[in-house]
Amino acid sequence: MELAYYSDYAVRLVNTEQPERGGDSLTSVEAVRELFGPTKQAARRATESDVTRLRTVRSRLRAVFEAADRGDEVLAVDLLNALMMEFPVSPQISGHEFRDDDGRPKWHMHIADHAANATAGFTATACMGLAFHLTELGVDRLGICEAKPCRNAYLDTSTNRSRRYCSDRCATRANVAAYRARKRLESGRTAESAQAPQSSTARGER
Repeated sequence: MELAYYSDYAVRLVNTEQPERGGDSLTSVEAVRELFGPTKQAARRATESDVTRLRTVRSRLRAVFEAADRGDEVLAVDLLNALMMEFPVSPQISGHEFRDDDGRPKWHMHIADHAANATAGFTATACMGLAFHLTELGVDRLGICEAKPCRNAYLDTSTNRSRRYCSDRCATRANVAAYRARKRLESGRTAESAQAPQSSTARGER
């Protein structure tokens, strides 16, 4: 089973909304279909109703990432379990996509799509991928970007569990902001130090 691929479904859905900026790209059937990526067959079932349904799921998935980001592992698991109970999956063995050097199927676990609608299929896949990611790598691998006002969700795949930002762009922006803040603080201290002797001298002259 392509764990990283399936867990990325959850990240893609959560990040269609930018709550701190008031942005939302999940506004049409086409936007829903784009979430599925190359899985065109499942995407073809999307309707206007899936826009509203997926927005609801998006809020619940964001709550999973936010709980994990706060270190509340039990809540993150409970929220994800609730979603998986509501949107169950049907695993099956598949080999039609990949072949070895001899042309034989490379058998692997695959999530069968028997869902009633696009939202159910997408959510089941996203939650199962996220569950595998969480149990294999740890709840602390789910995070919310620290670069304000981003707040995008991300999956930490670093070797030392050190990721704090959703992208290199956000990491660079945060580092630059921190550097400028330090410089302002240093400048303020330098100015205070420069003023202190002048005040003493002035008192002496008086």
